[in-house]
Amino acid sequence: MTTLLTSRPTAGAREWAALAVLMLPVLLVSVDNTALSFALPAVSQALRPTGAQLLWIVDVYALVLAGLLIPMGSQGDRVGRRRLLLVGGTGFALVSAATAFAPTAELLVAGRAAMGLFGAMLMPATLSLLRNIFLDARQRRIAVAVWAAGFSGGAALGPIVGGFLLNHFWWGSVFLMAVPVLVPLLVLGPLLIPESRDPRPGPVDVPSVVLAMLAMTPVVYGIKALTASGRLFDGLLATAFGVLFGVLFARRQAVLATPMLDLGLFRERGFTGGVAVNVLGNVGLYGFLFMLTQYLQLVVGLDPMTAGLTMVPGLVLTVLAGFAAVRAVTRVAPRTVIVTGMLLSAAGFLGVALADLAAGPVVVLAAFCLVGAGIGLAETLSNDLILAAAPPHKAGAASAISETGYEVGAVAGTAVLGGLLTAFYQHHLDLPRALDTGAAAAAHETLGAAVGIADEAGALGPAVREAAFAAFTAGMHWTAVVMAVVGVLAALTVARVLRPATR
Repeated sequence: MTTLLTSRPTAGAREWAALAVLMLPVLLVSVDNTALSFALPAVSQALRPTGAQLLWIVDVYALVLAGLLIPMGSQGDRVGRRRLLLVGGTGFALVSAATAFAPTAELLVAGRAAMGLFGAMLMPATLSLLRNIFLDARQRRIAVAVWAAGFSGGAALGPIVGGFLLNHFWWGSVFLMAVPVLVPLLVLGPLLIPESRDPRPGPVDVPSVVLAMLAMTPVVYGIKALTASGRLFDGLLATAFGVLFGVLFARRQAVLATPMLDLGLFRERGFTGGVAVNVLGNVGLYGFLFMLTQYLQLVVGLDPMTAGLTMVPGLVLTVLAGFAAVRAVTRVAPRTVIVTGMLLSAAGFLGVALADLAAGPVVVLAAFCLVGAGIGLAETLSNDLILAAAPPHKAGAASAISETGYEVGAVAGTAVLGGLLTAFYQHHLDLPRALDTGAAAAAHETLGAAVGIADEAGALGPAVREAAFAAFTAGMHWTAVVMAVVGVLAALTVARVLRPATR
C-alpha cells in the first residue's frame, strides 16, 4: 500500500469553491441520465422507436463515453485537465441543445453519440482535478464523497426537474438543461479551478485510441444481441471480437514506454476492487432505474413529475449513505463498508422479486431505497481507493478508468437488465387473438408501444393493457431474481479481492 506523507497541504476556501464549480458537470450528466429515463415513454410515443432503438437511445451515449474515457483521461493529463473540461463543457452544451429537436429516433441516437464524445472530456477531468486540488487524504475523501453525492444528487434532482419539464414541455426539453448548467462552469472554471497536467507526458498513441474503441463497441453490441434479440451467434461473435481487441489493447500498453493506460495500477488490490465496485454498482442502479421508471409511469399510471418525486427518498438515501461511508471508514475497514453496501443492494432486488407488483409501488420504492443506500456506501469508498492508488500526475488516466467502470456498468445495467426485462416481457406477453397482426407485433417491442396500441384498440384496449402489464411485472420479478443472485456473488468476490488491501 502507498504510504501517506505525515504532512500534506490543506485545502482552503478557493479549493472548496472549485469543488462546487466541478459539481456542475457532474450534476448535469447524472440529471441528464435520470431525466432521459423518465422521458423514454414520451420518446416511445412521439418517435415510435423499436425496442432495440429505445435501448440504443439510452446506451449509445454511455458506449461512446466508455470507449473514449481512457483516451480523454490521458489527453487531459497531457494538455491540461481544466482545458479539456472547458472544451467538453462547450461541446456538450451545444450538442445537447441540437439533440433536443431531433425529429427521428435515428437522429436522437446520433445526438446522444455526439454527447458521449464531449461527455468523455467532462467526467474524468472532474475527478482527476480533485486528486490534485485536495492533497490531504481526509479532505480528499470528503471531496470524493461530495463528488459521489453530486452524482447521486443529480439523479435525485433529475426526476423532479425532468418530470416538471415533461409535464409542461416536450421530451426534448430534458436536453436543454445542459445550457444553463454549463454556462457558470465556463465562466467560473478559469477563475477558480487550477490547471494541472502531467509534467512529462508521452506522445498521443492513435492505435491505442482505436483499439480502446474496438474493444468496447463490439462487447456492448454483443450484449444487446444476446439479451434484446436473442441472436446467440451474433452476440457471441461480437463479444469475442471485442475481447480480442481488448487483449491487443492491453498488450500494446504493456510495451509502450508511456502507455495510455498504466497496467501496473491494476496490481493494487484497492484499485482493482474499486473499479469492480463501480461497474457492479452501476449495473444495479441503472438497471433498476430502467425498470422502475417504466413501472411507475406505465403500469402504476403516475405522471412523470409524481413518479420522480416518489423516487427522491431512495436517491437521497444514496447521497446520505455516501457521507455515512466517510465516517464509517474511520471505525471499520473499507472492505466491510463496501461489501455491506453491495449486500444491501442485493437485498433490494430480492424485495422486488418477492413483491406483489400489482398491489402498488410501495414495496418496489422501499427496495429502491435499499439499492440506493447500498450503492452510496460502496461507490464513495471505491472512488477514493482508485484515486489513492494513483500518483497525482496520472490522476487523469486513473479517473478515466474509474469513470469507465461507471459507464460500463451503466451500459451493462441498461443493456443486460433492460435486455433481460424486454426478453421476459416478450416471452410472457399473451395478447388477444383478435388483435391485428401489425399491432400485436408493435406491442411486443416495448411496454410503451403496447400502451399506445391499447389506447387505439377500442374494445380490445383493456385486454391489451392488462396483458402488457402482467408480462412486464413478470419480467421485473425474474430480472430482480437474476440481479439478487449476481449481487451476492459480486459482494463475495469483492470481499476476496479487497482483503489483502485492508490488512
